Amino acid sequence: MTREYLVVYEKGANNWSAFSPDLPGCGSMGDALEDTRANMREAVELYLTETVKAGEPIPEATATTVNIDEFDPGHQTKEYFLEWMPVSIPEPHSHKEQTQAA
Repeated sequence: MTREYLVVYEKGANNWSAFSPDLPGCGSMGDALEDTRANMREAVELYLTETVKAGEPIPEATATTVNIDEFDPGHQTKEYFLEWMPVSIPEPHSHKEQTQAA
């Protein structure tokens, strides 16, 4: 199964950073936009994998807009890039499957 999460990229003075409003605490950075996109994909995939391992529900992809004032009230950042990042959703494993794999 695939799900698309909204990802916001912000250009800083010397690098880029990224976050997804639907995945609290999941973010990444990179020297260039393409580096940051690759790093963010890896971060999202790890976030989702660890969420499944912990037996927690996968967050829904519900964000459709971003209010820049919430995270940049003074509008210090002048360059943003947004995308819908498609990611594969890991399948939850039953306790029996995890025990057999160990």
